[in-house]
Amino acid sequence: MRELHEQALSLQNLLISHATGNAEDDGEFLRLRQVVLSQPSIDAVVPRFVKTCRNLAQFWQFIKVEYGTYAERRQFIWNEFRPMLEVLERSGLAPSDGVVSFAIEKFDSSNVQAAWSKALDRRSTDPEGAITAARSLLESVCKHILDDVNVEYGDAPDLTRLYRLTAEQLKLAPSQHTEQVFKQILGGCTAVVEGLGALRNRLSDSHGKGKVAAKPASRHAELAVNLAGALALYLLATHSARNEAET
Repeated sequence: MRELHEQALSLQNLLISHATGNAEDDGEFLRLRQVVLSQPSIDAVVPRFVKTCRNLAQFWQFIKVEYGTYAERRQFIWNEFRPMLEVLERSGLAPSDGVVSFAIEKFDSSNVQAAWSKALDRRSTDPEGAITAARSLLESVCKHILDDVNVEYGDAPDLTRLYRLTAEQLKLAPSQHTEQVFKQILGGCTAVVEGLGALRNRLSDSHGKGKVAAKPASRHAELAVNLAGALALYLLATHSARNEAET
């Protein structure tokens, strides 16, 4: 993680230098760019212009037109790189954790942020609590999206119903697609939600237990939190994209 952060920081500094009058090496730019683009876990926070500018000549044509002064160029590049660098700087987190955290921090919901923080904090030390928090994360994301689009969901809906309502609003229900591959993938998302609900009911601390009860290990919590985080990120990204398309 530290090495990737250093490579990303080097890329930022190289671009700032090139944008402010210095002739940087195109080969080094291509190498650093490839390092960053080859990491799927940070794709959501890689600056867009890094993806679209395939060499320094293209970057120069972009930056000189968009920003006329050196100060403006520096500030733009710093701002664009900040999300990626912050994700990579998060100590103790996998890159995917940081990407989800960044997306959730942008999402204006204290319940969503609290559930994700609890899920991350408890994975190793409190697997049962982490599983409960993973489900709470998805419940909060679904409710927030449904509230945003003015869809009623009742007083105490279960997670599966909440997800189905949310998926329908976001056009993510398998029945809303004709391509078999999309139906299969989206059906898999539904199965993940149902599985998380079942895992929580079976293993988590949300229900009383008898004398002989299955006790979750940290690997169970890791699975639940990772699945919930990935699906929450997908729902938030889809909701955001639909809002942007409508404005």
